[in-house]
Amino acid sequence: MKPIVQKVLPPQACSFVVKTVDASWFQPGIHQHVEFELILFTQGAGTVYIGEYEGKYEAGDIFFIGSNLPHLCKSNSKSLSALVIQFRDNFWGSQFMNIPEFQSINQLLKLATSGLQVKGYCKQNLPHIIQSLETATGIYRVITLLQCLETISTLKDCIVLTKKKAHKLVHRNSDPIDKIIEFTLSNCHQQISLSQVSILACMSIATFCTWFKRRMHKTFIDFLNEVRIAYACNQLLQTNKPVTAICYESGYNTVAYFHRQFFRLKKTTPLQYRKSFAVKHIY
Repeated sequence: MKPIVQKVLPPQACSFVVKTVDASWFQPGIHQHVEFELILFTQGAGTVYIGEYEGKYEAGDIFFIGSNLPHLCKSNSKSLSALVIQFRDNFWGSQFMNIPEFQSINQLLKLATSGLQVKGYCKQNLPHIIQSLETATGIYRVITLLQCLETISTLKDCIVLTKKKAHKLVHRNSDPIDKIIEFTLSNCHQQISLSQVSILACMSIATFCTWFKRRMHKTFIDFLNEVRIAYACNQLLQTNKPVTAICYESGYNTVAYFHRQFFRLKKTTPLQYRKSFAVKHIY
């Protein structure tokens, strides 16, 4: 079965992804992406497929999956929960990666192309570092991620899962997902319908919705809301415009729906978001 090529988009003002996921996140099937993936299972049990490897996992298990390495997790129940970190190997810049202090992490990233399972003393000490990434902000996100990688590379308590190396993805200019992402980012402040984007992708609406969710791990409407709320956050921090004006500029027709989506994604109101940021940045 040919792996699904997924696009991973970090949230606004972030260079990599940190998120807690449930069983529904693993439904799209075997997939691959250019990002490295560090995954800590916090609840549930099941089977993991990484490259040619097939094995069981349970709560507390940690896997490090290299760039472009096909993988899939299946759960034995709906109670699955995991903390996932996805990052590109060059997000901190090529010069930083070439410094001597980064040598052990570079070796770890090369080893991860075969898939790794963390064991022993490292497995006991790594979870609290990974979990601290959920609340880390600013430069501390990068520092904590480096601490995770340094811990794995230093303790060397890992099992190599497969001998087969991942193949580099060949990116095609005609990939419809790129068209959809570019179109959405450029037109998020206007009305965008499923009919529009499905035509752009040369698919029926039903086929487009299924295909998009398989590629992006989220529905198109969820993606559109994330883009619009990210734009709204930028306007809240960079301008003094009223919230209502920002609501309409972000592509929303009703203020109530805008507030619901903002709170769903940011766990706060637009005004509280603006005020809390202002307080944090007083020196």
